[in-house]
Order: sequence, then C-alpha cells, then structure tokens
Amino acid sequence: MSSAHGAEAGRPTLEARHLSKDFTLRSGFRTDVLHAVKDVSFTLEAGRTIALVGESGSGKSTIARMLMKLERPTSGQILLDGVDSGVRGRALARYRSDVQMVFQDPFASLNPFHSIVHHLERPLRIHHPHLSAAQVRERALELLERVRLTPAESFAERRPHELSGGQRQRVAIARALAPGARFIVADEPVSMLDVSIRLGVLNLLAALQREDDLGVLYITHDLATARHFSDEIMVLYKGDVVERGPADRVILDPQHAYTKTLLGAAPEPENLGRLRDEVRRELAGETR
Repeated sequence: MSSAHGAEAGRPTLEARHLSKDFTLRSGFRTDVLHAVKDVSFTLEAGRTIALVGESGSGKSTIARMLMKLERPTSGQILLDGVDSGVRGRALARYRSDVQMVFQDPFASLNPFHSIVHHLERPLRIHHPHLSAAQVRERALELLERVRLTPAESFAERRPHELSGGQRQRVAIARALAPGARFIVADEPVSMLDVSIRLGVLNLLAALQREDDLGVLYITHDLATARHFSDEIMVLYKGDVVERGPADRVILDPQHAYTKTLLGAAPEPENLGRLRDEVRRELAGETR
C-alpha cells in the first residue's frame, strides 16, 4: 500500500521506500562493500503488525536502525504519514516521538544506576515539556500499570537488577510508549527471555496495540510467533525480501526455499518430513 493511499484512508503510516544500506569493509589495502539491505520497501499502518523474519545477518536489525535514525540509508527514504522526516531539527524530534523502539536485550537497554520510574519520567519530560513534575510522576505510574507492573508504586523506585527479565522488558515497552509513540519497532523483543514468559510479553504488546492503535514492526527469527502475532510476514534473506504476504499464507503455503528452510528449522517434526527434500533441491539451484 502506498503512503498516499494510507493518507487518503486517514490511517497513520510509516513507510520504508527502496531502502538500501551498504557498509564499506577495509582490510589492509583491500576494500569490500557489504550490501546489508537491498531495495526494501514496505508500508506499516497504524493498528497493524508486520513481521520481518530472517536469520542473524539477514539485515533485520539494520532496517530497524535505519527506521530509528541510528543509521543513515545509502539510498531510499523513510516517510511518516507520507512526509520525509529528515535527519535533524523539529521534524526529527517529532519523528522520534512517533516512532520508538523496544530493544532485544532488556538487561542492556536500561541504566542500572537509575530507578525504574526515572526511565519513564525522562522521556516524558523530554517529549512533553508542558507537564508539571507531579503530572510526569502520575503518567509514569500509569505507564507501569499499563504494562501490568502493579502496584506501580512498588516497582517505581527499584533498580533494573531487582526485576526479572520479563519485567525489565515491560519497563522497556512502557518507556517506548512514554513519548506518545504511534509506531513501535520491536527488535527480537522476547528472544532473550525465558520461554515461559515470552507469550506474556507478546500478548501485552498485542493488547497495547489494540488499545493505542499502534503500528508494530516485529523483528524475529521465529516464524511461529510471527504467524500468531502479525498480519503480514516479510522474509529477509541476505538483505533481500524474498517472500511476503498475509501471515497464514506465508506459513501454510511458503513459496521460497529459504522460507521453507526456516519452517523446517522450527520445532514441529511434521514440517521436517514434508519440506526437507524439496528445500534441498531448491537451495541447490536458484534461491529467488
């Protein structure tokens, strides 16, 4: 869907248009170019989730860093509601209020020297300077309640090391909501958590999405969670989007050999028997 269509429909959109990213690698007198992301385009609408799936090194996190303005694209554009956000000034500040990230590692993404409430009050003060100190505190406690850390007062003054991994990730989600985000880039948000608590964090994200009409880019290597959490799946292989479509279609009727490989690696024994021979034949030839 184009950004123009999204604007006509009155739905906020975050659009990546022909994004590419090259890295120059130098070793002695030799210079090589790594094409990390190659001409990737998609439009994320408010209230929808797109899963970006691929193995480590496929370019997923590079796309996330470009969307968060931590890396500048070699070519292409990032549009918010059809407008290029630029790289500095007020437009960039507004963009960063609207587009926030939940990082993979809840241990490293929080400052161990500050209280939990500090992590929420700081973005509130930055992005909502009109709020009084009492209002900032009230909103911070409301955010803790929203991510199911209750009673909020009992978590507010703790330090990150006093929380479990799942609780820390909930704080990270609350921090992403603090500026008033309309789009969340969730980069492997549950991969470092115990299996027993992953579903709870994903269910929380899904509930917040419904409540706030958030658009979510869910970056993962796990096709199983991608299917149940996403409306659309894009499969990334060596920087290229090799397959995309509705989540159920991609999972139940994969077209590309790499998608079949990812499915075959999932812990469902029936997939292995059905796909193994076909995948080996296709990967031995063309991969597109």
